[in-house]
Amino acid sequence: MIDDPSRQVATSPDSDFTLTIDEALERYARAGLPRTPRSIQRYCAKGHLDCRRIETSFGEKYLISPASIDKHIAYVEEVRPVATGRDEPRHVAARTDTKESYEEPRQEAPTISDLPRQVAADTRYIERLEGENEFLRSQVTVKDDQIKDLTERARETNHLIAGLQKMLTPLLGRPADPHSEIVDHSDTQ
Repeated sequence: MIDDPSRQVATSPDSDFTLTIDEALERYARAGLPRTPRSIQRYCAKGHLDCRRIETSFGEKYLISPASIDKHIAYVEEVRPVATGRDEPRHVAARTDTKESYEEPRQEAPTISDLPRQVAADTRYIERLEGENEFLRSQVTVKDDQIKDLTERARETNHLIAGLQKMLTPLLGRPADPHSEIVDHSDTQ
């Protein structure tokens, strides 16, 4: 007998799925791990929570197993690093050097507040940027000239090809059609 892979294995009865997303949010909040509704939906979609998706008249909603929420909360608390929450301060590293050094002079805090750089120092950068802009403008002019030359070469090539076609048509055995004259449209701009 071959197992039917299209059917999913029933792991628990549907009566185990009793909590809505809002009720799940309350459980996470009571555990000190507040979550958003979208987070709960992601947990359901990724399989972190045992749930069933059911159709309602307003769309779909998740029904979640209370045991899976408790299991996920325990997991999050277990893997959560210490002192990384927003409301918990970081631990201060203890000094390993316990003896004080009297030979080293203490550094005093600076008495003058930091001032922004003088405007005169920024003129170097302005001059450099203006030089770069001028160089780039000259390059654009050169490129425009190159494009103009290439356009003229393309126009000449089209004219030569049209003449070549006129010459080859009788040699290839096709009658020349006096009504189909090749028109060069590249001259109109």
